[in-house]
Amino acid sequence: MHVPFCVERCGYCSFNTAPYTADGQSRFLAALLAEWDRLATSPWAGRVTLDTVFLGGGTPSLLTVDQMQALLGRIGERFAIEDGAEITVECNPDDATVERLAGYRKAGVGRLSLGVQSLDDRILARLDRRHSARQARVAFEAARAAGIGSVSVDLIYGLPGLDLATWGATVREVLAWGPDHFSAYGLTLDEGSLWHARGVGGMPPEETVTAQYWALARAAAEAGYEHYEISSYARPGHRSRHNQRYWRREEYLGTGPGACGFLGSVRYANVKPVERYTRLAETGRLPLDSHEVLTPRQALAERLMLGLRTSDGVPAHHLAERCALERGRLPETLDAWRQRGLLVEDHGRVRLTEAGFLLSDALFTDLL
Repeated sequence: MHVPFCVERCGYCSFNTAPYTADGQSRFLAALLAEWDRLATSPWAGRVTLDTVFLGGGTPSLLTVDQMQALLGRIGERFAIEDGAEITVECNPDDATVERLAGYRKAGVGRLSLGVQSLDDRILARLDRRHSARQARVAFEAARAAGIGSVSVDLIYGLPGLDLATWGATVREVLAWGPDHFSAYGLTLDEGSLWHARGVGGMPPEETVTAQYWALARAAAEAGYEHYEISSYARPGHRSRHNQRYWRREEYLGTGPGACGFLGSVRYANVKPVERYTRLAETGRLPLDSHEVLTPRQALAERLMLGLRTSDGVPAHHLAERCALERGRLPETLDAWRQRGLLVEDHGRVRLTEAGFLLSDALFTDLL
């Protein structure tokens, strides 16, 4: 579920967002509930059991406890939810009080993803984040005190003004907190972000970004975390079940403005403008904007690209099938990656190595 509201838009963010107002969020929530009501009338709805629910944004932690209870309660009325389902909410540290998080837990939330991004106050200010490094630590402690069963932390490397020493200090401090999971993303200036439109100075050179990646990977391994996906690290038993659905190319529903879903061979996207989304949902219509029926070749390419993002990799015969579709350079590219130690095969599966993760975008381009 995409909850689009933000008090302040971060310069690096390219997600579909809208300025927060209490009245706007209340009206939006009613529309989101209406979308779930409409989905529940689909002929397949009675055969579906939800095993994960993920609230992303925007800033879903702007939802009040009562709003969170109403939302998750309505979903439980309309769809079967598996016992022990993973229910995750993205949370900004400045919204994370023990009282609010305890209310979320009572509503059914069992997993929290904290958008920390940095532990350097100077960099946080440049990112337009509303929290300080101290507030980030307090938020993590609040999640533990509220009884949230699994807590994840998000970080970004390759940021303007971020040197290797500062990044190393951030990684060491976050690991000292003992999160169950954390994600670390290399900064990209995606279209739709303010930084993409306006430009931003102080970007570190490529060798510094690479050094930051390796500093994180080594520190996480030493601390006992599994690097199970390009940007994701977990303690045993704490992989993100929801994100693994994407990487395994399994079905999922997308609700809210701009949300994307995947059912059967169809990928679809909701309309992005919040006002238009709300009006459509209020009239009982599904707020669909576009859809695409994937060809077998597209499906195979997706299966490979998504699967190779993970340490589990993909079945070797899927990669062989993809190579057989053309006489181009892909087989030679794969051989070169194997020789460089970027790609390995064992027990009938092919996976990227740690170094391969770092360079994966180049390979994914060829897989298309």
